[in-house]
Amino acid sequence: MSNHTAKLSYDELLEQYKKDLKTGVGKSVKHDSADKQVSGEAVYVDDRLEFPNQLHVYCRLSTEAHAKIVSIDTAPCYDFDGVEIVITSKDVPGELDIGAVFPGDPLLADGVVEYYGQPIIAVAAKDMETARKAALAANIELEPLPAILDVKEALEKKHFVHQSHVQQRGDVQTALDGAKHVLEGDLHIGGQEHFYLETQASSVVPAEDGGVIVYTSTQNPTEIQKVVAEVLGVSMHKVVVDMRRMGGGFGGKETQANAPACIAAVIATLTNKPTKIRLWRNDDMTMTGKRHPFYNQYKVGFDDEGRIHGADLTVSGNCGYSIDLSHSIVDRAMFHSDNAYYLGDSKVTGHRCKTNTASNTAYRGFGGPQGMMTIEHVMDEIAHYLGKDPLEIRKANYYGEEGRNVTHYYQTVEDNCILEITEELEKTSEYQKRRKEIASFNATSPVLKKGIALTPVKFGISFTATFLNQAGALIHIYTDGSIHLNHGGTEMGQGLNTKVAQIVAQEFSVDIDQIQITATNTDKVPNTSPTAASSGTDLNGKAAQNAALTIKARLIEFASHHYKVTPEEVTFNNGVVEVRDQLIPFAEFVQQAYFNQVSLSSTGFYRTPKIHYDHENARGRPFYYFAYGASCSEVIVDTLTGEYKILRTDILHDVGASLNPAIDIGQIEGGFIQGVGWLTTEELIWNEKGRLMTNGPASYKIPAIADMPIDFRTNIVQNRSNPEDTVFNSKAVGEPPFMLGMSVWSALKDAVHAVALENAKEGEHVTVHLDTPATPERVLWAMEVAREGKSSAVEKTVEHSESQS
Repeated sequence: MSNHTAKLSYDELLEQYKKDLKTGVGKSVKHDSADKQVSGEAVYVDDRLEFPNQLHVYCRLSTEAHAKIVSIDTAPCYDFDGVEIVITSKDVPGELDIGAVFPGDPLLADGVVEYYGQPIIAVAAKDMETARKAALAANIELEPLPAILDVKEALEKKHFVHQSHVQQRGDVQTALDGAKHVLEGDLHIGGQEHFYLETQASSVVPAEDGGVIVYTSTQNPTEIQKVVAEVLGVSMHKVVVDMRRMGGGFGGKETQANAPACIAAVIATLTNKPTKIRLWRNDDMTMTGKRHPFYNQYKVGFDDEGRIHGADLTVSGNCGYSIDLSHSIVDRAMFHSDNAYYLGDSKVTGHRCKTNTASNTAYRGFGGPQGMMTIEHVMDEIAHYLGKDPLEIRKANYYGEEGRNVTHYYQTVEDNCILEITEELEKTSEYQKRRKEIASFNATSPVLKKGIALTPVKFGISFTATFLNQAGALIHIYTDGSIHLNHGGTEMGQGLNTKVAQIVAQEFSVDIDQIQITATNTDKVPNTSPTAASSGTDLNGKAAQNAALTIKARLIEFASHHYKVTPEEVTFNNGVVEVRDQLIPFAEFVQQAYFNQVSLSSTGFYRTPKIHYDHENARGRPFYYFAYGASCSEVIVDTLTGEYKILRTDILHDVGASLNPAIDIGQIEGGFIQGVGWLTTEELIWNEKGRLMTNGPASYKIPAIADMPIDFRTNIVQNRSNPEDTVFNSKAVGEPPFMLGMSVWSALKDAVHAVALENAKEGEHVTVHLDTPATPERVLWAMEVAREGKSSAVEKTVEHSESQS
């Protein structure tokens, strides 16, 4: 019994019992690391205390996109004092390939390089600068080979990393042939650098019996454990992975953390010395993959009301040189090619194109945003073609009543609240009033033009690789009433640990300060899934809840026998346990259970129910549920320069029963602005040799404070619980808000369309094409085309449409 609880009188205990739990679910509890992060006390991999004999690693990278390795001479590296070892692919003691799901990712290039920036050798020395100088001194002879750097070229040559996939419902060709109007076209969608604040970093310490302890910045500790064991040629139980926190991940540390960890592990094992690798920003951006750029094509048939009757969509992801996670990423792009819309008879084809660039990887939304972009473009194009409000066309095509509620992969869209969200946001954002005001403004403003758009999001929650939908947790209650919590999720700043602690606090009805979450560790919770797919809280929170309920059931059973009461007479509330008429402080009650030999420790496990997907027949229920949201954005554009500003954004997003409203709103706003960055400012440029030229903050522009909406209003849908049995009926919030940024892109197109209308001939159909990222340069080019009245792409679609009508 603690001194504090021992001094409480019965009346004081009764008063405490009656209070509401302040840190359980539904409360805006502060992020558990917030104070440490603001003060600089939060410990990341590079902040760990170093050992006296610690080695630092630098990698020499390929300067060709595709080449044969003729020779490697590492002798000059050893001319530098302090160099311990230089390794090539021949020095890896175990497996060389570190592919996450499929093979194709050698730890170091072996005989051939397949992208500019691929690691060839790794040098370990007393400090980073010595390692860098030594690595650059190596003599590496490369013989260039033909390289494919363009996704369209890869598509034409059918140069793929994996087979293509088709999802189809109904007779698409008949639907298109019978449609009154048909539009077709294509869209280039840019990639995106993760730009996590903490670059890829790992520190490896040799352990007994040939094992290692790996401290690493990763979203996937078990994957690191597996690949490190493989490259070392040892069993997984020889490898312990410890991950306290990341300085950002966004998907970039789901598989791309593998190589740095494995390189450090190999060197630590060969030298028997602690070894650290921390990538410099430009090396990190050059070596690691991005969000997949996509080249999407469409052919859509619709009626005079703008309602779609048939759609033939093709999504082609630029996967880079290897498959990585591209199989599942392109699948998700296909799953989300409908966004919130019923497409009638529809066909979606997905290609996984191989190019000689870094292997592209997971990024917030995991292909979903790239899939949604095409249908959102189509909605705007239909509206412009018919001379209607794009919002009217969107609402006309929403999933709705029976017969219009089944996706092209045969999942029924249940609990659909997108129309409800749209109509509420349309009202609160004063969309109709502002659209009229914008039309009046544009009519009298020759240089500045405004645009507005309201776009929806329907995002499926679950890993598309079904087996990953599982999680574990571990809870200990100590005899002083304090609680130790560990789970398989990783904290990358998103507040996962805080939410999971709130869940456990709620179950035991104690203050969150009594709970300590420790680093994600593979020797505490095994076989973890990556923290990705917006499922971190859904999976790990539910596993922790199950562990808590197991212990709680034991405590209730103990109380029933010990105090001769029924289980219903044992109640936990606000740090006090009520046993019939007795009030016992939680810590005292736990100590009683310990003296009566009750186990106060338990693991917890959870697997997502109901989900399945038959890949061969392209049908199933890949998602447990959908999260919904909508955003309304207004922009102003300088038609002479292409520069623009977001004047106002209104967001209404569905998070079910929120576990932590403050964290959820932070995720919504952060996701939105990251999505805006992807669609507007973040441009990746490679030169003709395949070298990434935008490899640092001087040339790659992530959103800054000036890119935020001047007027930013964010709300979550109130009083709407998730009907599925998620943890306390909450909904995932990590990825869905990212796609809310599409409203800014559509608003920019709306402003360009205003210029196009002014320059169009009477009765002419005028649509707008704007690839992403919609940088000021691209907006300016679109304005130039709009001043001509129409573009060649628009002529093509108009002629095709007229031939069908």
